[in-house]
Amino acid sequence: QVQLVESGGGLVQAGGSLRLSCVISGRTFSNYAMGWFRQAPGKEREFVAAIGWSGIITVYADSVKGRFTISRDNAKNTVYLQMNSLKPEDTAVYYCALDKFVSKVASTYDYWGQGTQVTVSS
Repeated sequence: QVQLVESGGGLVQAGGSLRLSCVISGRTFSNYAMGWFRQAPGKEREFVAAIGWSGIITVYADSVKGRFTISRDNAKNTVYLQMNSLKPEDTAVYYCALDKFVSKVASTYDYWGQGTQVTVSS
């Protein structure tokens, strides 16, 4: 059974930082690409960042480029999202997801975590 468990969310002031983690079990983690998505109240789920199986390929949404960094540790079955210079518009539930290939499209991802809340106050 595949499980993805996010952690690291919380309340932070604008300009602050958070690091999200997502631990995967039930799959050979190093064979898969990983993505981060977010969903704000009343909005559709949107792509944030994705990383290939080796960590060499990374892709970001324009809205987070230069502020967020996705990385992975295959030895720990964990993917991270370092979020710096946070803005109130970054407030959302953040989800990690597993896919065979790097993708910006949520429907291509096979497995999802339960989400972790990130709230950025102004």
